[in-house]
Amino acid sequence: MKAVVLTGIKQMKLIETPEPKPQNSRDVLLKIAVVGVCGSDVHYYTTGRIGSQIVKYPYRVGHECSAIVEKIGKDVTRVKPGDRVAVEPAVSCGKCDQCMKNRRNTCRKLQFLGTPGQGEGCLCEYIVMPEENCFPVKQKTSLEQAAIAEPLSIGVYSAKLAMPLKDTRIAILGCGPIGLCVLHPCLLQGVEKIYVTDKIDSRLDAARRAGAHWTGNPDKKNIVSEILAQEPNQLDTVIECCGQQSAMDQAIELLKPGGKLVITGIPEVDRISFPIDIIRRKEICIQNVRRQNECMQAALDLVESGKANIVSMVTHHYDLEHAKEAFDLVAGYNDGVIKAMIKI
Repeated sequence: MKAVVLTGIKQMKLIETPEPKPQNSRDVLLKIAVVGVCGSDVHYYTTGRIGSQIVKYPYRVGHECSAIVEKIGKDVTRVKPGDRVAVEPAVSCGKCDQCMKNRRNTCRKLQFLGTPGQGEGCLCEYIVMPEENCFPVKQKTSLEQAAIAEPLSIGVYSAKLAMPLKDTRIAILGCGPIGLCVLHPCLLQGVEKIYVTDKIDSRLDAARRAGAHWTGNPDKKNIVSEILAQEPNQLDTVIECCGQQSAMDQAIELLKPGGKLVITGIPEVDRISFPIDIIRRKEICIQNVRRQNECMQAALDLVESGKANIVSMVTHHYDLEHAKEAFDLVAGYNDGVIKAMIKI
């Protein structure tokens, strides 16, 4: 089959590699249809690592995908050949202490698509996944929509961890694909006002169209003072979606005593700092988000019901042969890109 692999920092190559084979009776062979370019994929492309997860070349990334079922094991009942599916990229063991406590996202033996040391990615023609990772989609649902269900599930989970949200006033710092995927579930939870920031104006435009109360570019205005001018009692919750130290600092200033900081963004650096005096005096709660936990179907339901028009954030399309162009585009924040999709 054809596949695209990382061969070095900002280097990619289209190769031929053996097609994967199902290993057990509940495996499903999938023909990949669409792959979304995620920020974490780009981290591996531009730096070769995310924290302790370091790429050993050649390596295949990619985890946001939809597919068509090609073959199924003899004990598979959830899907059949020809079915169109959204793919949950995290394979948990179901047996460790974390899985037994309904924390499958922090499984001790987690295998995640496109994560060094865990599994090869989906930037290829075929992959094999357990049947429980395959979520059938309706005929009216496009394969592009199905692929976006994965990042939306992170938004759904972030909103869940941020609760209670009804009648609150919050900020989302960073409105790239994940920030926009957080915005929609928060709006549906009945948030009174959502303040959104980003350094790219086209993304702020997308946030306004989606329903943000206020948007601001921190490179052009003091977003803390402008938000606090409207919210003198400060905000109940801030969801950080860009992984930047400056955004963490802004969040602490924006939060009211007893407020909650939800960290959804993935920092490129190994350490982030907080002013302990302020967060102690304010008694701020800091909640990290590890991808998502049992929110894939809920995200897919939002897409298929039309309640979350996330596909509108797709701005660019590529084929597998031009995957490097897609990664360069996203890495450079060029041409107003929000989400780039690669059709296999």
